[in-house]
Amino acid sequence: MRYLFENCALDTDRRELLRGSEQVAIPPQVFDLLDYLIRNRERVVSKDDLIEAIWNGRIVSETALTTRLNGARNAIGDSGEEQRLIKTLPRKGFRFVGTVQEVQKPGGPEVAEHPQESPKPALALPDKPSIAVLPFENMSGDVEQEYFADGIVDDITTALSRFRLLFVIARHSSFTYKGQAVDIKQVGRELGVRYVLEGSVRKATGKIRIACQLIDATTGAHVWADRFDGNLNTFLPYRMR
Repeated sequence: MRYLFENCALDTDRRELLRGSEQVAIPPQVFDLLDYLIRNRERVVSKDDLIEAIWNGRIVSETALTTRLNGARNAIGDSGEEQRLIKTLPRKGFRFVGTVQEVQKPGGPEVAEHPQESPKPALALPDKPSIAVLPFENMSGDVEQEYFADGIVDDITTALSRFRLLFVIARHSSFTYKGQAVDIKQVGRELGVRYVLEGSVRKATGKIRIACQLIDATTGAHVWADRFDGNLNTFLPYRMR
């Protein structure tokens, strides 16, 4: 377990105390006293409690207890005058009053307040030209034409896959970006490809227009772009019926 407070970290497994990035030399009994106070910070700890926990109930002098207590305060940057972290309550005992965050060691339950999702690792480029065909945007405003735009991507992906010299990303992987505003460079890194083909499909009054652009994902530069116009009744009719 690690207890974090102010600029300190108390590691109970390694029995280490850090202030900032520096390790603080701390005697075993002082460490045990500090650990006990932090673990029982929700209540006032009496002198008898400390003697039982640190000295196993043996008889110790008032001076010995005071010395260990001052040592604990000095180790964490506190003092008997300030009592900013370890407070003495006359005729009652002591209490750790600092704000503490508990962090489990690896293998324990996650307790981070703001866990962050790890970014996807960049994939190495294959040893031959590589490409991903992203879902085409449906520009017609007709949701029923969505399947037509997806069919265009299927056809292009299948056609490119016939070339043995090309490494082509499967449709399933490319379609994870459907409906998203994408960063082409990021897509290239996540899919491990050099080139990305994106495009759009627009239908109006019996006509169809398909616009495409090929982008170098390593630089973001456009390599090629073109558009294709055709009659809706003759352009891939099996997809329209």
